[in-house]
Amino acid sequence: MANKGANTKKILAHNANAFSLSVIVAPFFNLMIEPNMTRRILVTSALPYANGSIHLGHLVEYIQTDIWVRFQKSRGHDCLYVCADDAHGTAIMLKAEQNGIPPEQQIANVKAEHEADFASFHIAFDNYHSTHADENRELSRFIYLKNRDAGHIATRPIRQLFDPEKQLFLADRFIKGDCPKCGEKDQYGDSCEKCGATYAATELKNPYSTISGATPIEKESEHYFFKLPDFEAMLKEWTRSGRLQPEVANKLGEWFDSGLADWDISRDAPYFGFEIPDAPNKYFYVWLDAPIGYMASFKNLCEKRGLNFDDYWALDADSKTEVYHFIGKDIVYFHALFWPAMLDGAGFRKPTGIFAHGFLTVNGQKMSKSRGTFIKARSYLDNLNPEYLRYYFASKLSASVEDIDLNLEDFMFKVNSDLVGKVVNIASRCAGFINKQFDGFLSATCAEPELLAEFVNAGTTIAEHYDSRDFGKAVREIMALADKANQYIDEKKPWALAKDPANKEQVQAVCSVGLNLFRQLMTYLSPILPVTAAASQQFLNIDSLAWQAREQLLLRHKINAFTPLMTRVEKDKVQAMVEASKEDLAATAPTTVAKAAPKTEKASTIEAIAPTISIDDFAKVDLRIAKIVNAEHIPEAAKLLKLTLDLGNEQRTVFAGIKSAYKPEDLIGKLTVMVANLAPRQMKFGVSEGMVLAAGAGGKEIFLLSPDSGATAGMKVK
Repeated sequence: MANKGANTKKILAHNANAFSLSVIVAPFFNLMIEPNMTRRILVTSALPYANGSIHLGHLVEYIQTDIWVRFQKSRGHDCLYVCADDAHGTAIMLKAEQNGIPPEQQIANVKAEHEADFASFHIAFDNYHSTHADENRELSRFIYLKNRDAGHIATRPIRQLFDPEKQLFLADRFIKGDCPKCGEKDQYGDSCEKCGATYAATELKNPYSTISGATPIEKESEHYFFKLPDFEAMLKEWTRSGRLQPEVANKLGEWFDSGLADWDISRDAPYFGFEIPDAPNKYFYVWLDAPIGYMASFKNLCEKRGLNFDDYWALDADSKTEVYHFIGKDIVYFHALFWPAMLDGAGFRKPTGIFAHGFLTVNGQKMSKSRGTFIKARSYLDNLNPEYLRYYFASKLSASVEDIDLNLEDFMFKVNSDLVGKVVNIASRCAGFINKQFDGFLSATCAEPELLAEFVNAGTTIAEHYDSRDFGKAVREIMALADKANQYIDEKKPWALAKDPANKEQVQAVCSVGLNLFRQLMTYLSPILPVTAAASQQFLNIDSLAWQAREQLLLRHKINAFTPLMTRVEKDKVQAMVEASKEDLAATAPTTVAKAAPKTEKASTIEAIAPTISIDDFAKVDLRIAKIVNAEHIPEAAKLLKLTLDLGNEQRTVFAGIKSAYKPEDLIGKLTVMVANLAPRQMKFGVSEGMVLAAGAGGKEIFLLSPDSGATAGMKVK
């Protein structure tokens, strides 16, 4: 409240001096940032793999990081953003072989495509490099040798999976099988996407080569290992030091409980990567040199700009420089355990913080090629303004690791309502009067100093949201201000005032306030909408929309002619993007096949298919996703469980004959499928209001149907 009063007085006096925010706390840990202190920050995003195109799922991370970096730069901080293509591994080698070009040409082609896509989405890297670079080769060797000489590297023979058809040792990503922990099928050879477990590829059940479809054989090979358990005490302290999100630290705690194991850091020739020193035909595993690529990209930037590498990465830089990694939740294990351990073993500082985010779903489901929701960056750019997506993602992003959903209907509504209908509308409503009646000049005084002060002071809270990566909260605060600005203009009605020449000065005063409010909004939105912000800056005829300059009111100031800053999202453009993203799954299916199921002479127990029905018959059955919110025994019933099912907007009671196969406590929270329009049935124990679907012969052989991840209660099954 004290700040608000002080700023009101400043605005009343038309003081043009910028003011500083109060002391803020940097994310997670006790690094106090003093007022007017310029922070020195290095930021990275995870490295995209150099054998495929960028898609919207990738862009969640790069847009999130770019917004955060732009905000820090707008505040006047020394913030650098580096990234690189992850360019090593068997996948790159095979892709180049498939395309008939050397691996070096393959990664150069993909890097050019990646950089073009990122630039089109206004991702402003200070440097974008490649892990297949001299800087990365030198740093990888240095970090490895430091750890080796300190006793943190071991060698021993291992039994490794080998493709007998391709005559190739199989990297983890080229082996699939059943997770040894939870049994989930089609999981890669290093970790399970469903339960998050990590394991050796040889632990997979029913493995097969994704290259040839052949069943791998085990073959012995000498391998090099990083002794991760050497760092267990340090890692336990570091992961609980506030450098990670709480949910990430808790997940790592589970891995500590399971026990840390040595990490296999070598791969056998043929392999595209860096050869291990003093180990002919042995190469660094891609996950060893990939994170070192952050340092290598920064070292490359240092050489270009004359920066001091040690100011950021030396041990004594830890208290003076902040280093942050933005990553997806699926690679936490590598970044929060292996990476700080390698740095510690080589004598470098560890990251200040690691920020993990969730995955992207589209319309509540996993991205799908057949549905046209596996959308590549270029397919989006061919149809829609990239700032639409930047804004929509920002409105959804928080500091948590929760998944976010791109609902295409909501996407259109939010952009059209918020950006076009609220923010840009303020400028378009006011600019015409100022340009036509006042030769583009704004009033010499501020008619609403308290309203302007409220907008200026809101920047303190908005800045805190940006700094903590709670972009959704920042957007909500900004849109609440936009509502107030439009409400002010609606109440003053300059279009009505303009009908009477006696109100001329009042029209100028109202529209001048409106444009000053618009300037505040665009300052707050500039990290999200850099191109619209630049166009607004040109329209307002100002040099900067920097955060610290927002208190400087535009008085006796001449604006330029207004041109439309943003157009509405058109439904046909969204549909065209979806159609362009659909692929013929048969045409794009891999030429190799999964491991064939073994032949068996056992007689089939599968029931015969029922008589044919029409689509109209099927359409009569309303199948819905239901969440089991409660399940309980019925003591007097031998087969029944009483289920309480949530359908999104109502709850139903269903009695299901699944007692022999399920414990009630194991069902709570699960999603299943129910017949929602089945006539209620009066039973001895109450009314059953539907039916859940299951497969199996009965007894212990009952298997409730469950939907894929991303489905929510109430969705219709079609």
